[in-house]
Amino acid sequence: MKQSSHPRTALLLALWLTTALAAPAQIFKTLVNFDDSNGAYPNFMLQGRNGKLWGTTSGSGPTFCGTAFEMSRTGAFNNVLTFNCDTKFPDGDDPQGLIQGRDGNFYGVTFFGGSNENGSVFKLTPSGVLTTLVSFNVTNGSGPVGMLTEGTDGDFYGATYGGGQSGWGTLFKVTPTGTLTTLYQFDFTHGAQPYAGVVLGTNGNFYGVTYGGGAWGVGTFYKITSKGTFAVIYSFGEYSNDPSSPVTPLVQARDGSFYGVTSFGGTNNDGTVFKLTPKGVFTTVYEFSGTDGYGPIGPLIQATDGNLYGVTGGSTNGQGSVFKLTPRGLLKTLHNFTGPDGALPVALLQDTNGEFYGLTSQGGTSSKGTVFSLDTHLRPFVTLLPYSGPVGDTIEVLGQGFISTTTVSFNGTPATATVKSGTFLTAIVPSGATTGFVTVTTPRGTLTSNKKFIVLL
Repeated sequence: MKQSSHPRTALLLALWLTTALAAPAQIFKTLVNFDDSNGAYPNFMLQGRNGKLWGTTSGSGPTFCGTAFEMSRTGAFNNVLTFNCDTKFPDGDDPQGLIQGRDGNFYGVTFFGGSNENGSVFKLTPSGVLTTLVSFNVTNGSGPVGMLTEGTDGDFYGATYGGGQSGWGTLFKVTPTGTLTTLYQFDFTHGAQPYAGVVLGTNGNFYGVTYGGGAWGVGTFYKITSKGTFAVIYSFGEYSNDPSSPVTPLVQARDGSFYGVTSFGGTNNDGTVFKLTPKGVFTTVYEFSGTDGYGPIGPLIQATDGNLYGVTGGSTNGQGSVFKLTPRGLLKTLHNFTGPDGALPVALLQDTNGEFYGLTSQGGTSSKGTVFSLDTHLRPFVTLLPYSGPVGDTIEVLGQGFISTTTVSFNGTPATATVKSGTFLTAIVPSGATTGFVTVTTPRGTLTSNKKFIVLL
C-alpha cells in the first residue's frame, strides 16, 4: 500500500501537533473597570519600584480633571491623587502619564491647567503629595504631551504640542526642583506639533517625532542633545501612501533602530508600523488592512522574546486589538476587544513578571476604560534605568525576589549591589564591565535584563 507521506514529514507533523497541544493558552483578564469614582479614560501606565503598576486617567473622576493611581498585579486599586483644576487649586488638568525618577518620586505633565491654563509639569510623591514645578505660559510652550524622559544628568525632558515663538511647539528640560529650559522651538520647517515626548537613545541623545511640519508637512523624525543641538533626520510623507503624522513615542529596539506607528497611511490607509535607523533610513515594517486591525495608536514595546507588541484602535469588531509583530513583519492578533472587556486600547507594557498589562480608554462596565492583563507565558526578567552609563554610575534595577544574598553582574562582571526592597535594587557599573546583558541571581534563579546595557566610555 502506498504511503500517504514521507516518514520524516509525518514525524515532523506529529512533533508539531504535540508541541501545539502542549503549548499553554494565553490568559486574558480584565482587572479594573473605571467608573468616574476611581477615574476615567486611562492613558499611560508603568511599573514602579514597589512592584505595583502606576498610571493616570486623563479626565473625569471626582473632579473631572484626571487621577493618578497605583494597583497590584491582581487588580487591588488605590487612587493616589485626584487632580483639582479649580482656579484656586491649579494642580493641572488631563495628566499624560508618570515616570519614576531616581529620587523615587513620580514626574509628569498635564496638558491643561496650571496657573496659566496652558499645562504644567508636576512631581508626585508615592504617598500622593503633589507639587507643581512648572506652569506653561505659551511663550515657553503650551500643552505638554506624553511622558517625560529622565536624562543621564537627572533632568527631565519633554515636549509641548503648541506655544513657543512660532506656536508650533517646543522641546524642554526641567530640573527636579522646577527650573525650566526651552531647548528648541519648532518652526514648521523642521517639524510642528509633537504629540509625543522624546525617548533617550543608547548614545545619550534624545529622539522624537512631530505630527506636522517638515519637508512634506506631515511630520519629522528628529534628534536633540541635552544641550539643545537639534537636527531633522527624516521627513514623513514624500509619497502619497507613505506613513505620515506619527502621534506616539518611539521605541529603540535591540537592533538600534527606532520603531513607531502611524494611525493612518500605508496602502490601505489603515495605519502602519515603521522603522527608522538613527541615520534616517526608513522602512515600512507592516501595513494594516482592517481585517488585522486598524488605527494603531499606542506606543510599541519590544518584549523579552524580541518581538514588538502593540495595540490598534480598531479591529474586526471595531473595539481594538492587541498584536505581536516579528521584526520581519509577521503579525499575529493576540486579543480582539469586544466592549465589555474594554475598547480602544491605548497603552501596553511588559511587567518584570513576564506578563503584559495594558489600558483601554473606553469600554468596560461603565464605558470609561479598563486595566487588563495578558499572559503569554514569557519568562520573568529585570528592567534597568537607564540602559547606558559609564563605569561607576549607579543603575536602578526592577524585578522580583530580591533579598540580601542577591548578586548582580554586568555582562559577566560582578557588581556591587544594594537591595532596597524585594522588587528594587541599585547596582554600580563595575570596572572592566563591557556592553551586554545584566543578570541578577536570586535564590529562585537568574533574571536577565530585557535589553543590553551599554557601557559608555
